[in-house]
Amino acid sequence: MRPAVVETSGGWVRLSGDVRSAGTISPDRLHELPRYEAEVTFRCRTSGPRRHRFTGPLLLDVLRGAGPLFDPEERKDRVRFVISVLGRDGHRATVSWGEIDPEFGDARVLLGLWMDDRSLTGQGPHLVVPGDRCGGRYVSGITEIRLCADERLWGTG
Repeated sequence: MRPAVVETSGGWVRLSGDVRSAGTISPDRLHELPRYEAEVTFRCRTSGPRRHRFTGPLLLDVLRGAGPLFDPEERKDRVRFVISVLGRDGHRATVSWGEIDPEFGDARVLLGLWMDDRSLTGQGPHLVVPGDRCGGRYVSGITEIRLCADERLWGTG
């Protein structure tokens, strides 16, 4: 079941969940963060093989700016957190903090602000998961990023 389509405009992204500074991040702020580039190839179910070059900040940097509610000194505390990304069309995907943390998976997951040298500001950023062979976690037009601890999964919170 997909959530209702979320209306945001001009590439603004809501940050929510288990963070100190929930709120909305502007496209200008996203553009101020350090940029990384990823050349990716993945298979799309509807249009076959795709190859693109994305540029934008690391998802890790965006979330660190929101102040995740875990003990940064406790390595194992971080790996309990899940990140869910919602697109304007209702498509959503998850990644784990352990995947993107440099001490664990160190995956360079991006919020693509440019695709093949074209700005995505009007549409909103794209979730880019280098290494995925299928494009299912490539979420376009991101409207919200939610960080959640696993307490609800285990009935401990």
